[in-house]
Amino acid sequence: MRKALRWLLALTVLIGTLGTAGTAGAATTAPQAPTDIKDRLLAIPGISLVEEKPYTGYRYFVLNFTQPVDHRHPARGTFQQRITVLHKDVSRPTVFYTSGYNVSTTPSRREPTQIVDGNQVSLEYRFFTPSRPAPADWSKLDIWQAASDQHRVYEALKPLYSANWLATGGSKGGMTATYYERFYPRDMDGVVAYVAPNDVVNDEDSAYDRFFERVGTKECRDKLNAVQREALVRREPLEKKYAQYAADNGYTFTTIGSLDKAYEAVVLDYVWGFWQYSGLADCDSIPSGAATATDDAIWDSVDTISGFSAYADQGLEQYTPYYYQAGTQLGAPTIGFPHIERKLIRYGYQPPRNFVPRSIPMRFQKGVMRDVDTWVRHHARQMLFVYGQNDPWGSERFRPGAGARDSHVYTAPGMNHGANVAGLVADERAFATARILEWAGVASPAVQADPSAAKPLARFDGKLDVRDVEREPALRP
Repeated sequence: MRKALRWLLALTVLIGTLGTAGTAGAATTAPQAPTDIKDRLLAIPGISLVEEKPYTGYRYFVLNFTQPVDHRHPARGTFQQRITVLHKDVSRPTVFYTSGYNVSTTPSRREPTQIVDGNQVSLEYRFFTPSRPAPADWSKLDIWQAASDQHRVYEALKPLYSANWLATGGSKGGMTATYYERFYPRDMDGVVAYVAPNDVVNDEDSAYDRFFERVGTKECRDKLNAVQREALVRREPLEKKYAQYAADNGYTFTTIGSLDKAYEAVVLDYVWGFWQYSGLADCDSIPSGAATATDDAIWDSVDTISGFSAYADQGLEQYTPYYYQAGTQLGAPTIGFPHIERKLIRYGYQPPRNFVPRSIPMRFQKGVMRDVDTWVRHHARQMLFVYGQNDPWGSERFRPGAGARDSHVYTAPGMNHGANVAGLVADERAFATARILEWAGVASPAVQADPSAAKPLARFDGKLDVRDVEREPALRP
């Protein structure tokens, strides 16, 4: 009996030993986790590679990410959304950028990315090609669906880029960063929103009229107003020129309805477009004595600032998603033209509905912007809004209220739609930079003790750090 027990015990030990050896062998042959950043990115479910582009000091990837067409019903189809990753190091903070339009596939670094010396993930806004579902159900283009796109990208990349994250964007991108924070306030450690319009009440736009009464100098305003008016006085000869221009370039006007409507829309954008993209010093380029200027001089000035291709079908097509959103949720400005006789204006500022093909249904949803504005006023946390003094889009802006925490609004003197932190006055620039560093988790003890010591952690790169405003035709933020 004892022999039998000893034999069973020995057999049990042998089996255990073999089992352990087998486990050890399996462990040594298990596939190793990828270490190269490209392989680590491509190991994330839903991500596929479009291309990698070289840039000294970084790895830069153009990628596709599989998204649900409808985040409320993920099983009802997917589409490929374009993203780019400017990779510095997984230990560095990450800046999540969107322009609110197409994503550039050229390596670039937004201001917060330079400030924190971090990684940058850039996202193409849904329904901008190629990030458009097919077929396109336009009812799925709204600010909540877009914020949910960002949320899914963040959730996918956060395990890899585990340090702090900041959201940023300029103009419509600044709006996008704000909406993302409103719907997913636990994702980001801070938000830097540049020149972000906030059209709370779509039908009340008197703030814009007041802006145009005092922006710049009277001399400059008078020159701009005179050229704009003269372009309408000379509608007949200049529309003949426009018709030839359209024929030469293959432009058509089916969406807006006629060349006449397109012509007036371009001319009425003229003054707005100047202040959006130009500075006071550029007034010297505006024709003096508009009444005696040549037709070519009037045409060239309007074309340079507003762009006569803007309201042709070919100019509108790329921006259909923006105009759809402006006409369904975002709102759009309307201003008066007190310097122009009413008989010269046939259509006025046309609604976004005129810039979207009639095959796409639209209905404006009141209260959407009010909801976001109320949230920012009462619940904003670690948000920074930067506006330009001479930018018309800043006339209706975000204003964190008493319920907000560590949130700030600054105005860059003399700057336009390209306003940034670098353009703020010295003490505000230092404070804003310090807050960005703090939110990103990379503020030094010296900066924590004295914000005036705050400076960008990365040196300025003339290729990466593009400071020019992302130019779109006027009346597109």
